[in-house]
Amino acid sequence: MLRKRMSVFLAMVLVLGLLAGCAPKAPAPQGETPAPAEQAVKIAMVTDVGGVNDRSFNQSAWEGLQRAKSELGVEANYLESRQEADYETNIETLVDQGNDLVWGIGFLMGNTIEDAAQNYPDQKFAIIDYAYENTPANLVGVVFKEQEASFLVGYIAGKMTKTNKVGFIGGMDFDVIHRFHYGFKAGVKFANPDAEVLEQYAGAFDKPAIGRSIAEGMYQQGADIIFHAAGDTGNGMIEVAREQNKFAIGVDKDQNADAPDHVITSAMKRVDNAMFNIAEELKDGNFPGGTTVVYGLAEGGVDIAPTSDKHVPAEILAEVESLKGKIVSGEIKVPQSKEEFEAQ
Repeated sequence: MLRKRMSVFLAMVLVLGLLAGCAPKAPAPQGETPAPAEQAVKIAMVTDVGGVNDRSFNQSAWEGLQRAKSELGVEANYLESRQEADYETNIETLVDQGNDLVWGIGFLMGNTIEDAAQNYPDQKFAIIDYAYENTPANLVGVVFKEQEASFLVGYIAGKMTKTNKVGFIGGMDFDVIHRFHYGFKAGVKFANPDAEVLEQYAGAFDKPAIGRSIAEGMYQQGADIIFHAAGDTGNGMIEVAREQNKFAIGVDKDQNADAPDHVITSAMKRVDNAMFNIAEELKDGNFPGGTTVVYGLAEGGVDIAPTSDKHVPAEILAEVESLKGKIVSGEIKVPQSKEEFEAQ
């Protein structure tokens, strides 16, 4: 008898469950629609030949995207270029992967990114270190006033040299590196008109062995401080400075950690901030396509490294702070080319 009652009870439960499942669902309140799930913004970058671990501007760019991933929830990715021939293929791969924004990192990618922007008008692009005369509406260029930070580290080198000889190693001979080069020379001259600047271009950003060779020659000629704007090539110089107990000045990132007793300062170029800021604007629907964004001292885009106080005397750092204000106000105009330097 108990078994029969239990069977009837279970049958009733089943019927009620079916009726509930067939019942019409309550309509959404009039004028409201369910909010779709928000999809993460996808941003990817193509590195220059120095690679993502160059301890310079490629690495700084990737750190900016990682910060955007952490703080903004974007999806971040990169492809490394081993040679210039990889640029076009890597860019097309990232477009095919459905990224909302594709970055080219470095001046050498300028023409390839512009061609891609024209070939894919519905795709957003951005590039570090390139300004176009007529920027496509789906592309933003980001450039820096590298000469301003370079002037400051040049001033430090001019004040701190004991031999009245300092050195500059450039990666490749084009406008971006000229801004580092002649800003540095101007800073050295401003601090110490008697100081000589040894200068040489390596012809590459990914050849630390060449950086070593150039640095060994400069230190042998009497330079006691060398500044590089050469990506991974310049890391070879820093190794020589450590081995020979000389001084080095880093670039792009604070490179003191690479040789804590020998990297006295660095000309920082906040590529990471630029990457993060553009990501934030894109996520907010304010992508600045068709424009060139410029970062200098006034915009917090360049500066000397925060670890400078480990080796640079306090009185020199105080003078540097004064120089910053004069650069921002326009009282000091820092040259960004050979022509501007020689005209001073």
